[in-house]
Amino acid sequence: MTLALAVNAALLVAGVVGWLVFDSVALLADAGHLLSDVAAIGLGLFAAAMTARPPSASRTFGYHRTEILAALANGLLLVAVSIVVFVEAVGRLSDPPEVGAAGVLAIGAVGLAGNLVATVALAGGDREDINLEGVLRHSAADALGSLGVIAGAIAVLATGWRQADAVAGMLIGLLVLLGSWRLIREPIDVLMEAAPPGVDVNEVGRAMVSVDGVREVHDLHVWTVTSGFPALAAHVIVEPARDVDEVRAAVEALLSERFGIEHTTLQTMGERLLELEDRLPGNPSDRG
Repeated sequence: MTLALAVNAALLVAGVVGWLVFDSVALLADAGHLLSDVAAIGLGLFAAAMTARPPSASRTFGYHRTEILAALANGLLLVAVSIVVFVEAVGRLSDPPEVGAAGVLAIGAVGLAGNLVATVALAGGDREDINLEGVLRHSAADALGSLGVIAGAIAVLATGWRQADAVAGMLIGLLVLLGSWRLIREPIDVLMEAAPPGVDVNEVGRAMVSVDGVREVHDLHVWTVTSGFPALAAHVIVEPARDVDEVRAAVEALLSERFGIEHTTLQTMGERLLELEDRLPGNPSDRG
């Protein structure tokens, strides 16, 4: 991510200079995307540092969700960039300025090479990390954006159609907008404590009930603390004459091996004890 930050910062400077010198909205769109990349990677590095901090008495899960907040901020930033690009590009369709297409082509080629280097470097990281995945998607979209800059410049040089630059800018803006979807959807799912992707909660419940000694499972909740950190809580009723601790260990082993859920909170209770509790007067929550 540090290498990607350095590459994107250099390309951002080149893109801004190119936009000012050659008056290209495609370069403006690409520079806006690069600006969001620099912010995204900076947030990503900050989130990684925060995630490494140990838990405290007030934050018992530590700072793991910092990366979720960073990913959400990156997604919203991409939406803002795409809106700015669309507004600028639409304004130029009716009255396109003279664009220095040769210079735009050169900067687009440099941008493509730099973004490919950054994308390859990021692809070698942990792809389960939504924070790094978000930065990688930024970088890959930048590489495609550079191709759009190159295509627009070639079209202007070959045909003299000056609107090609604005059209390329709009296509890059659309690419930026599409790239924001996952970065907004997944963090919101985590913050709303939705089930982890690919985990069927009903299937988890059926598997838990199938464990030898389990009679019923109630209040089953499965959620994601942060990317790659699923958690589960449930109330498990154990059959009479079965060792409660032994059954709980079997359920925990099943959850780990079959569903990859290591962080579990299982409230286990023998069925006979549950029957006795139901016969006691008063609210169960008030009993000692």
